[in-house]
Amino acid sequence: MTNQKQTIYAYLALAFGVTCLGWSAIFVKLADAPGSVSAFYRFAVAGSVMLPWWLIKRYKLPVRRDVLLICLGGVFFAGDLALWNTSLLVTELATSTLLVASAPLWVGLAVFFIFKEKLSLYYWIGLAVALTGMVVLLGSEALRGLTVGGVSVMRGNMLALGGSFCYAGYIVTLQRVRKRVGISTVMTFSIASGLLVLLVYNLSIGTSLVNYSAATFGWLVALGLVTHLSGWLAINYAIGHLPAAPASVGLLGQAVVTALLAMPIFGQYLDVYEIIGGLVILVGIFLVNLKRKQKIEVKDTAG
Repeated sequence: MTNQKQTIYAYLALAFGVTCLGWSAIFVKLADAPGSVSAFYRFAVAGSVMLPWWLIKRYKLPVRRDVLLICLGGVFFAGDLALWNTSLLVTELATSTLLVASAPLWVGLAVFFIFKEKLSLYYWIGLAVALTGMVVLLGSEALRGLTVGGVSVMRGNMLALGGSFCYAGYIVTLQRVRKRVGISTVMTFSIASGLLVLLVYNLSIGTSLVNYSAATFGWLVALGLVTHLSGWLAINYAIGHLPAAPASVGLLGQAVVTALLAMPIFGQYLDVYEIIGGLVILVGIFLVNLKRKQKIEVKDTAG
């Protein structure tokens, strides 16, 4: 395959993957199941494909330390999905998705304080810009006392922020492992550990995993196949073949796709303050990603 064709395919994969991720919030809202349940089935459906594929391909088992790190990453990812999916039921979809996408902000702070990694000026400017956007966005919603289903959207927004902290933990845990281990293995083991944690959590709090309508299960299957499996495989292929900046911008499109879909499907239209705040946050996240992604070497879909 020529480099030009490979680049075209990578951009197409990026667009496809971002669109798949943008549907995630829509599927969760349509399923209308508890957040921990939709998170469980997202992992379960994707895992039912990834595990047999990993066994058939006979990928090499990572060293013990990497397996443990990948599984820890899966635990963080499970927490992210459980919190985010819960937030989607009690706040506006676009806002929740945007807040979860703020994870790179916390990743930078984590590596700065934990690993003493020097951060570029772009990061600190991006952090300041993104936090300003959050003040505008969340402040406007708080002042207007917005509610979803009779519940203040601020509760959902805080859950989404909690999810972004968990997702930051996932990124920090795995960004070094991904230099040594392929995406198929990372996805398989992280899904397995996250699935186990979500199973134990749902059973411990008495949340049913079976008493739902056929329509709900249909949306949950779509969540696992479209968002988690198809979306992330396409994204990882694109990241492996594109420069850092285009990939970074493309990933931010998830919140935009969700916002556009939420308007006709759920009638969730953004006002001027939400639009301004959201755009400012996106600019800040892009600046934060701009330099860091260039330092991360990503293996393709092997292993």
